[in-house]
Amino acid sequence: MTKLPALLLLGSFCATLAACPVRLAAQLVRQDNPTAASRNSESIPSGKRRLSQEIQITGEQTWTAAGIEVKPGEHIVVTAKGTLRYADAKEDNGPDGIARGFKDLLRILPFNGAGRGALIGRVGDAEIAQPFLLGAHGDVVVPVAGPLAIGINQVSDDTGDGTYTVRIDILTPDSEAMYRPARQVKSISGVDANLWTRVPRRVADKNDNPGDMVNFLLIGSEDAMQRVFTAAGWVKVDADVRGTVLRGIIESISKESYLTMPMSALYLFGRSQDYGWAHAEPIKVVASRNHLRIWKAPFDVGGQTLWIGAATHDIGFDRDQRNDGITHKIDPDIDLEREYVEKTLNATGLIAEVAHALPTDALKEAKTATGGSFHSDGRVLILKLSDSVSGVSARSSNQH
Repeated sequence: MTKLPALLLLGSFCATLAACPVRLAAQLVRQDNPTAASRNSESIPSGKRRLSQEIQITGEQTWTAAGIEVKPGEHIVVTAKGTLRYADAKEDNGPDGIARGFKDLLRILPFNGAGRGALIGRVGDAEIAQPFLLGAHGDVVVPVAGPLAIGINQVSDDTGDGTYTVRIDILTPDSEAMYRPARQVKSISGVDANLWTRVPRRVADKNDNPGDMVNFLLIGSEDAMQRVFTAAGWVKVDADVRGTVLRGIIESISKESYLTMPMSALYLFGRSQDYGWAHAEPIKVVASRNHLRIWKAPFDVGGQTLWIGAATHDIGFDRDQRNDGITHKIDPDIDLEREYVEKTLNATGLIAEVAHALPTDALKEAKTATGGSFHSDGRVLILKLSDSVSGVSARSSNQH
């Protein structure tokens, strides 16, 4: 392995630190921090209490099923008390967690925007649900239905000694913030046979070698597109390849540094991707990355912006048959990645309509530009974005 200059490594580390706040913003759409004393009747959600229960979580548990199914728009209101003690910590900590110092930034936590030992939650499928901060006093509004799990912001091999007692109140949705699940429809207005004559089946590399399959479309504004990806926990890949390489040199520093490692440029409509987004699996982060590229189409659908995307799932490394170099190997069953995109984006509550279409010249089997094979049922996912819903929101107050 080639040795890297110390300055390059330092640049990678500093760039990674600079990227840390971005992850918090991507997962927490709204966060206020009044003191506990300021939580008066005006700050309490207006919905009616549907159920209440109390659970205890020991420091040996990372996630605990609460046994509660929440509904879209409901408030999860939590009050927690108790302490944990980590072997290397100077003192006990409560549900707000330990403030993250410089050394602690090397630790990858389920929710990197909060300290080790903080009380966190998630709703829905563990594979795609994005953790959110609860702390000692939390109020979170969820956009989708699903089972609630309460967790401690720690990794499985670094557990705390102690117990949190957590009171959970589920309140019905506010009248002005009703969330509606995405509608599953057979077709979406404007996506017809004429459109498919204008949408290429595949993207290409710089030498015009056919590459990944176009397997999803998004309809909506640029702001709505960026909002749904960040709310779903996808990380925007830096378009500056040189800066991205600096951030990705030390793969062990953080999950974000790996996610933002550069994607090769692929081309559609004569230009490289307008956006790249990545979503890593928490365990196999070095070799495994869900990623996609999207292009703004040079035409609209019913007066709305059309985004054309190609998504694949890295599952390891392979030989690049163009130059005998090393490239990521993709899962040949690319329909699984199409479904992954659908699940993660749908879980934000920011999707209005979902449909699948089978073009007449559907692509079902081919090779990537690097020589890897893939197969599909040929269907293309179509997501119409909502511009009216703000997604997951959270209010929390922390005692200091």
